[in-house]
Amino acid sequence: MTCESRDGEGIGSGAGGEGDAVGWSGVEAVVPELARRVRERFGAHRHHVLATVRKDGAPRLTGLEADFRHGELWLGMMTGSRKVADLRRDPRFSLHANPGPGADLAGGDVRVSGRAVEVTDPGQVARYAAAVRPPEPFHLFRAELTEVVRTSTEPPYLVVETWAPGRGLRTIRRTSNDPARRGE
Repeated sequence: MTCESRDGEGIGSGAGGEGDAVGWSGVEAVVPELARRVRERFGAHRHHVLATVRKDGAPRLTGLEADFRHGELWLGMMTGSRKVADLRRDPRFSLHANPGPGADLAGGDVRVSGRAVEVTDPGQVARYAAAVRPPEPFHLFRAELTEVVRTSTEPPYLVVETWAPGRGLRTIRRTSNDPARRGE
C-alpha cells in the first residue's frame, strides 16, 4: 500500500518559489529534521559521489569531499579537474552520500541536487581555506539546492522523502507489492 504525505510547503520568507534554488541554511530552516538526517548521513563518511554533466551531455561521476560550514554546503575541487570544467559550463549537479558498508541503509540513503556556484571572492575562499586547510590551489563552489532526497526503510515500507523549494516535503511509503507509480 503506497501512502503519501506533504509538509513544509515553501519557505516562509517568500523565497523558494517553484524552480528556485536555496543554500543549505534554507533547507535547514524549512525542513530541519530532514536536513539533520541528510547532514548526518553525509557526515558519516568523508568521500561521496558527485555527478556533473560532461561537454557531450553524458553524466560524469567523480569522488568528492563535501563540507557543511557557515550555513552552506561547499564543494572543493582540485585545480584543473574535469568536474570544475563541467560545472563552469553547466552548473547542474547531484551529490550522493557514500552509502558505507553493508546493505541495510542505516541512516538512509541521501542525495542532493542543484546548481554549483563558483566562489571567487578572495575573502570567502580564504575563510574556507583557513577552516578546512585543503590542498592549494583549489576551486570552491557553493551548492544552491533544488532537491533533497532521503530513502530509508521502516519495515515493511521503503520510505522516500523528497523536498524542493516551493514544493514542500513529500513522503512516500511503499512496499514491493505496490503497483508501479507512473509519471515520475
